[in-house]
Amino acid sequence: MTDTATIETRAEREVREVLHALVAAWTAGDADAFADRYADEATVVLPGGVFHQSREEVRRYLAGAFAGPLRGSTSVDEPERVRIVGGDTAVVVSRSGFLLPGEDTLPADRRRRATWVLSRGDAGWRVEAYHNCPA
Repeated sequence: MTDTATIETRAEREVREVLHALVAAWTAGDADAFADRYADEATVVLPGGVFHQSREEVRRYLAGAFAGPLRGSTSVDEPERVRIVGGDTAVVVSRSGFLLPGEDTLPADRRRRATWVLSRGDAGWRVEAYHNCPA
């Protein structure tokens, strides 16, 4: 018999690893590696009415941003709560934002509260939905 707490702990760790991989991909300016952690039909909602409806839209958006205004930026994402639901779904609430080159403190206007929804399938954990708003 498997201990439920052990499964949840492992799942939580795996979800956190996905979030760490996303931060690393952002810092590397690698839109492909970032988008690879998203499900094919993932949705992303950002301030200003931005709404992406697929992994490819996420990749395109970030490729443009990394080549332009977000070049050299660093992602900040600190999970506050990771909740595993039903074994194969995770809901994460985090504090997030990004630092521009030369910054070491997250400016107030770029502080965000984010909600992530991930699912576990044959390819591992993938982001199904992401939303952030000013914190």
